[in-house]
Amino acid sequence: MSQNSKMEDMEKKGRHGKRRTKGGLITMPFIFANEVCEKLAVVGFSTNMISYLTEQLHLPLTKAANTITNFNGTASLTPLLGAFISDAYAGRFWTITVASIIWQLGMTSLTLSAVLPRLRPPPCTAEHQVCQEADGGQLAVLYVSLLLAAIGSGGIRPCVVAFGADQFDETNPKEKTRTWTFFNWYYFVMGASILVAVTVLVYIQDNVGWGWGLGVPTMAMFFSVITFVMGYPLYRNLDPVGSPFTRLLQVCVAAFKKRHLRMVSDSNLLYQNDELDAPISVAGRLLHSHELKFLDKAAIVTEEDDIKSSQAPNLWRLNTVHRVEELKSVIRMGPIWAAGIILITAYAQQNTFSLQQAKTMDRRIVKSFQIPAGSMTVFTMSSMLLTIALYDRILIRVARRFTGLDRGITFLQRMWIGFVISILATLVAGFMEVKRKQAAADHGMTNSPHSIIPMSVFWLVPQYSLHGIAEAFMSIGHLEFFYDQAPESMKSTGSALFWTAIAIGNYVSTLLVSLVHKYSAGPDGSNWLPNDNLNKGKLERFYWLITLMQVVNLIYYSFCAKFYTFKPIQIQMKKVNPSEEEGIQLSSRV
Repeated sequence: MSQNSKMEDMEKKGRHGKRRTKGGLITMPFIFANEVCEKLAVVGFSTNMISYLTEQLHLPLTKAANTITNFNGTASLTPLLGAFISDAYAGRFWTITVASIIWQLGMTSLTLSAVLPRLRPPPCTAEHQVCQEADGGQLAVLYVSLLLAAIGSGGIRPCVVAFGADQFDETNPKEKTRTWTFFNWYYFVMGASILVAVTVLVYIQDNVGWGWGLGVPTMAMFFSVITFVMGYPLYRNLDPVGSPFTRLLQVCVAAFKKRHLRMVSDSNLLYQNDELDAPISVAGRLLHSHELKFLDKAAIVTEEDDIKSSQAPNLWRLNTVHRVEELKSVIRMGPIWAAGIILITAYAQQNTFSLQQAKTMDRRIVKSFQIPAGSMTVFTMSSMLLTIALYDRILIRVARRFTGLDRGITFLQRMWIGFVISILATLVAGFMEVKRKQAAADHGMTNSPHSIIPMSVFWLVPQYSLHGIAEAFMSIGHLEFFYDQAPESMKSTGSALFWTAIAIGNYVSTLLVSLVHKYSAGPDGSNWLPNDNLNKGKLERFYWLITLMQVVNLIYYSFCAKFYTFKPIQIQMKKVNPSEEEGIQLSSRV
């Protein structure tokens, strides 16, 4: 049976003699519903989490900020585990389903902690009262709830985007261009749900109560699980094909065992076995590349390998070219993956120090209504959504005329633009903080941390908006890169690498905040990042430190992107109609 026939069998299911194609656009509402509700819950809480931790649990500012970045980091690190389980054993559908239930338990526990008085310290009634910090038991409930939410996110985040992209067959010319369009609209739908979270949910949290503010997304998540499961008959489900990490390890071990062998002069002499690789190369077979040649030794055939027998070779001694190239693809992605970490470190400040800036400023739109500080990220989301729409509808078409690429520009170029805009965002943020502190000094409010400075919060709009534009370019480009360049059998793992970069970026933020807070402390009690009075701090220097780090990172990324080699893949294209012949396409997709 050909690879093409196997792909069709995985897509189509017979009923009463008729064949019905699975996947496609009809599955998107069911898949997006799950993603929307997950983002409503996690963003609706994490965006305003600094307010909950400081005002409800009375945690110090730096401890609260680190709790947020640690949670965001953990929730972005667990996708590695979820991706492994999905790719190796459970498949994407069941991983998403079980993870959604775990996420539901975490949100339910978190909602109860906000509703029941025993699970939080007593409120502060006087302005200068020393507030009682949450005790160990109350913090334990919080941390267990956040851990369950992080584990649930670990199964949802890497699998939803890969599962959605699976619904479009890249070997079908009619569906080939829909995959990268899917990433734009996936991020657009995700951004729209975040926009609702930072407006409606944050308003409910600040003005109605945290019980309803957390209860609404909890209920939404419950209905999304039901909706997602209902779509099961329509989905194009690809079966798991065993642990990808085991295959990568087998290549390493085989290459090490044969490290003393001389390389063959012709790459065609390296071991190939289409039947063995069929389950992990349904959409296309990876071709030999000339980088990382020492790994090619894992595919050199020796007398000890005994490949004449009908049984499969010992994969701890001999591997196919396709399997060797899987490992090469993962290694080549490493430097590009690392470049995304610092951008996330910069982006993480929006939910901590930028939010604290907003809380000290005049947030009134009219006399009777003011913007919740946690809703300032609405400008980030709005600019991101607008940029995505303009990119998909206008920029791609314009760029296509100059580049000849279907997607307009490569995802590496898209990421580069995002890095540049992110540098501008933190640079501007530093200057806005200087202006904010000057306004506080001019009105004698430097020593009044809880007073509202007569300066409009809309002065912060440029930094929030620039972060949104940067994310539209960099984050989507990053996500496209991982899905496109990851081996076929490791698509969930590729998506998990995207979230892992976010995780480490948040952890770097935690480390950076802790180090700056520790080493910027002066003998007179001054600090760049004070716990109790931002007006006396030097937050602008912290922003400019991140700006400098991003400039160095941009130079590093430019070097990596220039010398990056796209994976060479042999794609067997399907017949669009009976009059056309199937063909082989060699592609280094960008």
